[in-house]
Amino acid sequence: MNVRIASYNVHGYVGSDGRRDVPRVARVLRSLEAEVIALQEVDFEPGESEPLCLLAELSGFRAYAAPVERHGLPFGNALFTRLPALSTRRICLAYPLREPRTALEVVLETGGRPLRVIATHLGLRPVERRFQVRKILEHVAGDERSVTVLLGDFNEVFLIGRPLRWLHARFGRGPAVRTYPARFPLLALDRIWVHPRKALEGFGAHKSAEARHASDHLPVVAQVSV
Repeated sequence: MNVRIASYNVHGYVGSDGRRDVPRVARVLRSLEAEVIALQEVDFEPGESEPLCLLAELSGFRAYAAPVERHGLPFGNALFTRLPALSTRRICLAYPLREPRTALEVVLETGGRPLRVIATHLGLRPVERRFQVRKILEHVAGDERSVTVLLGDFNEVFLIGRPLRWLHARFGRGPAVRTYPARFPLLALDRIWVHPRKALEGFGAHKSAEARHASDHLPVVAQVSV
């Protein structure tokens, strides 16, 4: 079975024109034609644990979330999928005195091997990212039964930095495409790693005209064989 998996930092649904436009983001998500989509910088409505405004625009998807509190409101990671979920787990990646961060693990039923998806958004400082990558690698250590997909906005600009070297060592060297800023991409911040590496059958950025304006990041899409 092949599964199309995407990652997209939606920037609170605010595009390059400064407008908050949920339907525009939803149109980009539909155009990805993915069964699994990891989202970062998702705004949640007060008191809600799901991004209801976006979920209402996407029929056929279930949403799972691991928000943190920012300015008194829930904000952060979500995962949308058409596949049934076997389990979910929130992984705390909080680093002292920095903005709280999480990873969201969802194990999905595919009819074959379990598909373990871990979606995250790492911190802005190198010391945070090193701490957070170590936590993630500790979490995935020893699992050779599942197809594991690690994806999100890694905020890593140093190509020979330790976080990327550690991730390549565990997952195999992941492909990189420039995704930020969306209108004129210079940095490969948005990544997808797959273990085993041979399960990754395709990868690229989604560069539609609407995607260049709907957020400050471009989405990335992978084709994964389960």
